[in-house]
Amino acid sequence: MSMNNKQRWMGGVVLLGGGVLLAALLVKGTQELKHKQATPSAQMTTAQQQKTTQKAGNMQALQPLTVDVETEKRLLEEQKRSRERAVAEQEARTQQYLQQQQQAEADAARKAAEEYAEINKRRTGQGDSDNIPPEVKPDSKNKATDQQHQIKADSKSKATDQQHQVDSTAKKKLADDEAAKHQAAVDAKKKADAEAKRQADLEAKKQAEREARKKAEADEQKKADEEAHRRAVAKKKAELEAQKKADAEEKRQADAEEKRKADAAEAKHKKALEAKHKAALDAKKKADDDQDTEIKKKDKKADADKARDLLEGKKKWMVQVSLAANQANADATVSKLRAKGYKVVTSPTSKGIRVMVGPAKDRETADTARRKIQADSSLGMKSAWIIDWVPLDQR
Repeated sequence: MSMNNKQRWMGGVVLLGGGVLLAALLVKGTQELKHKQATPSAQMTTAQQQKTTQKAGNMQALQPLTVDVETEKRLLEEQKRSRERAVAEQEARTQQYLQQQQQAEADAARKAAEEYAEINKRRTGQGDSDNIPPEVKPDSKNKATDQQHQIKADSKSKATDQQHQVDSTAKKKLADDEAAKHQAAVDAKKKADAEAKRQADLEAKKQAEREARKKAEADEQKKADEEAHRRAVAKKKAELEAQKKADAEEKRQADAEEKRKADAAEAKHKKALEAKHKAALDAKKKADDDQDTEIKKKDKKADADKARDLLEGKKKWMVQVSLAANQANADATVSKLRAKGYKVVTSPTSKGIRVMVGPAKDRETADTARRKIQADSSLGMKSAWIIDWVPLDQR
């Protein structure tokens, strides 16, 4: 094997070894990055899902009616902050990976350059370098340089493709996680809304039943109260009617009794007047017969006075206007009569309170007062009558 071919072979081996080393470093870094991204992302996704599930369960169990616009806004803000944190972490990890990749590329290039320099140095020290044609050395060096550049370009392109694939996978996973979290939040909100609506409908139904039951009880109580009031009014009215009839009957009987007494007194008085008239006639006849002597005249006068005293006696003639059932009615009647200037006397009896005008000095005076009272329409006492009244302390 000639020296030129040997140099080419060694250069190819060096470049191939550097490329393999660079590819191994890139694969290892990619696997570590995937593992680092997958572990926090999975942990964060699991924690967020558990937190969302627990929050949805708490909302359903403790506060089924508090899901509203403010809660939705708060959930959206939390999701937005979570996305921002995830994007920031992804960018930081991407930047760290790029730095590691650049450092690995720089280390590989530096090492390849050092190895290549060492090989060149050994080549320069060999004694048979004169056998190599001058026109061959630059060409081999250029080919080795081109191969090194090609390997570096291929490695960089492969690393870039892998980085793009990693970024695409990470972004897709992040988008999937965000979509899953958003869908979980939407499902939780729908479930909470459905539970809140069910609870609200159930409470509305219970409230309607309570109000209907309360209204029915109120209606029943109202009917019972109205029936009790109607019966009480009817009973009171019947009692008043009965009392009114009893009072009217009692007054009628009292008036009839008083009228009977008045008629008896009138008949007695008429009989007394007739006797008085007869006595007066007899006395006059006797006086006429005895007018010749003074003694006969005195006897005649004495007989006439005696007959008058015998008939009239010391009576008090009164005009009875009413027999009041109670003291209030008696006081009202007394006030009317006294307002007209009459002298009024009351006397309690077993049938009521007797209201009388008088006394008069004789029956004629009392009869005049009776007619005057009956003629006064403002008094309304058409049934006044004359009685010969004797006070209780003189009976």
